[in-house]
Amino acid sequence: MYRVAICDDEDKQRELVKSMLIALSIKANINFEIEEFNSGEQLVAHYEHNGPPFHILILDVEMAGINGIQTARRIRGLKHLDEQIIFLTNYPEYMVESFDVMTFQYLIKPIAPQIFEEKLIKLCQYFQALDKKFMIIKSAYEEVVLKYDDIIAIEAAKSLTIKSKLNFITFSQVYESKGILAEYALALKDNHFLQIHRSVIINLLHVRKFASGVVLMSGGMEFPIGRSKLKEVKDYYTKFMIMKVHGYDH
Repeated sequence: MYRVAICDDEDKQRELVKSMLIALSIKANINFEIEEFNSGEQLVAHYEHNGPPFHILILDVEMAGINGIQTARRIRGLKHLDEQIIFLTNYPEYMVESFDVMTFQYLIKPIAPQIFEEKLIKLCQYFQALDKKFMIIKSAYEEVVLKYDDIIAIEAAKSLTIKSKLNFITFSQVYESKGILAEYALALKDNHFLQIHRSVIINLLHVRKFASGVVLMSGGMEFPIGRSKLKEVKDYYTKFMIMKVHGYDH
């Protein structure tokens, strides 16, 4: 489900955009939660009062009061950097002015429904790709969202009370959870993770150097490499670095 804000001071335009979103929702089976705002000030106030953020902001550039670009600048100034912004305008000359607010798309009115749909589908695909870079684990009594890049290692930990205990190690904290290490190794193998020992998976992005039988990681952590895996780990890491240098990593 994607939260979408439509911000336009013309009722007809808001209705048009909303109807295109609903049509796309039915056609492509994408769930949108839509909110309407009739001014830039109203949308900025939503953020200033800690209202739930949106995935997508569809902003009319020419509005009474603060215009769409000024609205976007204020929202970015509140440290909301993840929202994807689509500007709608009658005048293409505003395009250059909008670059500094990290714009996803600039559509000229009248908006062709086919182009609008293409851009929105692309945007939803982008969000889906982002989702794959996160995992949700159960830790204690809560669910924790961890970004792949923040995880230094996943370690199977011995415990008398918890079966299949795993430690998810990040810079700031170690999160305790449960699971099968081999299943994580398989699920994460295309995302820079490698099992180096029967009880350790490492994130190759955090490798600092290899020393005799161990790997040194970010934050000064050290993990053993299984004796039988030593050559495989070093070869895999070499390939990973070559791909990274040439920009082939995911």
